[in-house]
Amino acid sequence: MSGPDPSASHSGEILQQYRAEEFRLDPEWPDRYRRQGLCDEIVARFRSDVYRFYLNHGRRFSWRETISPYRVLVSEIMLQQTQTTRVAARFEPFVGAFPGFGELAAAPFSDVLRLWKGLGYNRRAKYLQDCARLVVSDFGGMLPDHPGILETFPGIGKATASSICVFAFNTPHPFIETNIRTVFIHLFFADHTRVADRDIMEIVERTLDADHPRRWFYALMDFGVMLKKRVGNAGRKSLHYQKQAPFAGSDRQLRGRILQLLLDHQYLEISSLCELLGQPDERLRPLVEALCLEGLAKQNQGTLSLS
Repeated sequence: MSGPDPSASHSGEILQQYRAEEFRLDPEWPDRYRRQGLCDEIVARFRSDVYRFYLNHGRRFSWRETISPYRVLVSEIMLQQTQTTRVAARFEPFVGAFPGFGELAAAPFSDVLRLWKGLGYNRRAKYLQDCARLVVSDFGGMLPDHPGILETFPGIGKATASSICVFAFNTPHPFIETNIRTVFIHLFFADHTRVADRDIMEIVERTLDADHPRRWFYALMDFGVMLKKRVGNAGRKSLHYQKQAPFAGSDRQLRGRILQLLLDHQYLEISSLCELLGQPDERLRPLVEALCLEGLAKQNQGTLSLS
């Protein structure tokens, strides 16, 4: 099923009263939480603040406006480690070319990769197509609605499996991603460092709006984006925080350049790759072997091509 998100109308009376307000962070929140702990009043205040911001400043994306299990799967895979602005520019062309599981499953990988280019982490394009093929071959073209099943799909971990179920089926499954992590560390772990996700998850579960999980997680993520702009990235206090290595000159950049050359030339000898990229064989060969192992490329008698 696809169509506008029914929760996007925000028709609840409690939420409507905030529509005209300009959102301001509550300066008394840290002291209030220290005094009261995670009681019902604190949970209610937290939810109302998050919803109040969302009603006035929530972001609009095409994958939120028209929802189907397929569109959610595509958007969630695209959004892994990728900024929403980059995804927004490529999402509609991608689903326009491959409007459903069947079309994506049957497409040549070169066509899929060509529309994926610019999003980075190109193995996700292969994972996504493999997911579509699995849905078609094993699930009758219907995306499973249980996180435990989705976790067995290529490139889908526990958090992504839960987020897919939340956004595709509006079912309550707690999960943590970068913006959500920022919200909970800033508001509930202000005096802590090296905060573990297992500790955050306890509060995510306690504060979850189980009646409107899709809307709630949209709101949480948008609230986290706002916090990063106003107070900085509290996610740096996470036990799991890792600073991303520079892209220029990295193996990731070279992998992307190899795939682009294969898109441009269809077939290339390994020796030609070295010449075109200005890199020695010992630098490129491990990358080529990894691309083949991941199913992105294939070798045949010294010639490389896309899978």
